[in-house]
Amino acid sequence: MRKRSTTRAAMAVLASLSIVAAACGDDETSTASTAPGTTAPGTTEGGAPDTTTGDTAASVTTTGGGETDYMWTPNADLLAGAEGQVNIVAWAGYIEDGSTDPAYDWVTPFESMTSCQVNVKNGETSDQMVQLMQSGEYDGVSASGDATQRLIAGGDVVEIDTEEYSSYADIFEGLKLQPWNSVDGKPMGIPHGRGANLLVYNTEAFADGAPDSWGVMFDGGTAADGAVSVYDSPIYIADAALYLMATQPELGIENPYALDQAQFDAAIALLEEQKGLASQYWSLYTDQQASLEDGTVLAGTTWQVIVNLAQANGALIDAVKPVEGATGWSDTWMLAAQAANPNCMKLWMDWIASPWANSQVAVWFGEAPSNSASCTLDGMAEHCATFHAEEDDYWTDVWYWTTATEECLDGRTDVTCVPYTEWVNAWTSLRA
Repeated sequence: MRKRSTTRAAMAVLASLSIVAAACGDDETSTASTAPGTTAPGTTEGGAPDTTTGDTAASVTTTGGGETDYMWTPNADLLAGAEGQVNIVAWAGYIEDGSTDPAYDWVTPFESMTSCQVNVKNGETSDQMVQLMQSGEYDGVSASGDATQRLIAGGDVVEIDTEEYSSYADIFEGLKLQPWNSVDGKPMGIPHGRGANLLVYNTEAFADGAPDSWGVMFDGGTAADGAVSVYDSPIYIADAALYLMATQPELGIENPYALDQAQFDAAIALLEEQKGLASQYWSLYTDQQASLEDGTVLAGTTWQVIVNLAQANGALIDAVKPVEGATGWSDTWMLAAQAANPNCMKLWMDWIASPWANSQVAVWFGEAPSNSASCTLDGMAEHCATFHAEEDDYWTDVWYWTTATEECLDGRTDVTCVPYTEWVNAWTSLRA
């Protein structure tokens, strides 16, 4: 499921979370230097390299003469072997260089400190990102759980050595060594962030009471009938399975990504019925955003970032995680097996998971950061509370996207589960 691109409208919603210079020393001076032979664009001469030591700074001088503390020091060995560029496949909004909004730029400091130029190819879906990585043209990827296991199984990504990544220690423990980012207890990447897929609803249409169940999406009989927005992706089959898990326990569903044939058929049947309620199937986030703003969609499966953007433009909407729980995402930065620029990619992975950079992308995109230290930065407490970053209980009923396999992910060995390739075929037929 997903992906997204974010605009400066997100800033209007999250303006109170002013962390661009958060965790920073304002006008305080620092003895650290920038990467040897480089200066941050637009900096004063105070950002010149320290030729006496060759050490690399975790801060650069700003145009105002102060320094922003980026809370990160590049791995010296990786820096020594940096190739000069890195080619990355990423979800839109995960790599911002200030061109969308000058206040949000975590690419420029990275390039300044490492001399690794960042080249990005935005992916629109997990399927597309897998295909791009299989081309062998990219050094790494920010992959969701419905892509990570395919990349691992295909040998397209490799295990990482956590000793090379200073940021790894501060990643929330609940995100480490999970089925979608590890193999046999070995990490296959660095967790980026996480979020739950929410139920969005029009507050005027539901003026008599806010909905709290996915039944709005599947059962009908509400003000949203005929104006329901559905995510257009095979992984959405898991959303139907999640609802059946709660409402039809006799089906025996224990994991929405582990469906035997009977369970899978029940989910597809529910989705066929849903077509009578739906007015929109969306894959581009701006399509749903526009429909929420003009009132042609009255309920749907959404991401918090879409809600934020639409509310900033005056949409009369709100969102909730329903009582049945939700599907969700926990993205992972992964290193390509055939990376032409592995050192620059490793540096990027460490950087984007570091406290300052991770807080920047979490606010810009609208998700919970993966680095626990991000929540300690000035201006981040409210954001982490909004996105439940530190609340383990919130995530207990969030089922992160995972690639379905014939080997049932719920541990059953007496049946064969429907693999993701069949999810794709079924969804294609459903949408035909």
